[in-house]
Amino acid sequence: MIRWDPGDPYEIAFTTRVGGVSEGPFESLNLGLKTDDDPARATENRRRACAAVGAEPGRLALNYQVHGTTVNRAVAGSRGVHGDALWTDEPDTPIAALSADCLAIVLVNGASVAVVHAGWRGLLAGVVENAVAAIGGEVAAMIGPAIGPCCYEVGDDVRGLYRARFGGEVVVGTHLDLWRAAELALDGCAVERLDLCTSCNPELFFSHRRDGARTGRQGVIAVKR
Repeated sequence: MIRWDPGDPYEIAFTTRVGGVSEGPFESLNLGLKTDDDPARATENRRRACAAVGAEPGRLALNYQVHGTTVNRAVAGSRGVHGDALWTDEPDTPIAALSADCLAIVLVNGASVAVVHAGWRGLLAGVVENAVAAIGGEVAAMIGPAIGPCCYEVGDDVRGLYRARFGGEVVVGTHLDLWRAAELALDGCAVERLDLCTSCNPELFFSHRRDGARTGRQGVIAVKR
């Protein structure tokens, strides 16, 4: 796992595919229950992720991610509510966002924490700005591993939408730079980045673009003390 330490009162980790119990295309720390992985193994992997940040697995809150812009206030142990960002100001309520090429982003402001799943659709439509608005205050952000501009080729239509929204710097030839677009969406925040491409690093990350539909999910998990 890759930890981010923004200071008290937070424990935050970006997971990799290393350190779990799953096998085959889901080897080994697959957090996605809605994959073809053995659910018991994915559940154990989630337990391990929670343990890494000192959180109770039964209190873990997760969205049903739909590539949209909805931000939900986390309820401990909740599952299945549609949305692509979660936030909480309650102690000991772990929250997570999962991905397999999309951006996983975490936001803090000293009182609250939010996690965001942002693919090209959600990022374009404003899920990052919505999450920043949900917690308010002076926000610090870490943009996690995702498919990089080295590997993320998109069509003319998507490139055009991104140029119009963020400017030409987010388009590299026929490829899209999600990290830079997220930085621009986080204008006014203190932003750090983990520029690790999920597609380029098969030993560390799952990647839908590289591996197809039968792959696992990593993500970011965060808890406020």
